[in-house]
Amino acid sequence: MSRTVFCEYERRDTEGLDFVPWPGELGKRVFAHIGKAGWAAWLAHQTMLINENRLSPLDPKHRAFLEGEMEKFLFGGGAEKPAGFVPEG
Repeated sequence: MSRTVFCEYERRDTEGLDFVPWPGELGKRVFAHIGKAGWAAWLAHQTMLINENRLSPLDPKHRAFLEGEMEKFLFGGGAEKPAGFVPEG
């Protein structure tokens, strides 16, 4: 049986994640308060940030940036698109 959480990103009860997706306290917070659809939305946004800003997930500065953006995106702090970003279509 799947877990149900109140997703702070979607503002509704939804299916919870199967595992803690990020190390540390932020990962535990995500696991407890973000659903699968919210996490999928973050992964798409993170991919865009990595590509548009030419980030390396191995670089500690880039990881810290992504962690800050994750918190803003998932928990309502207002994550931003990269400068000059134009969506396709």
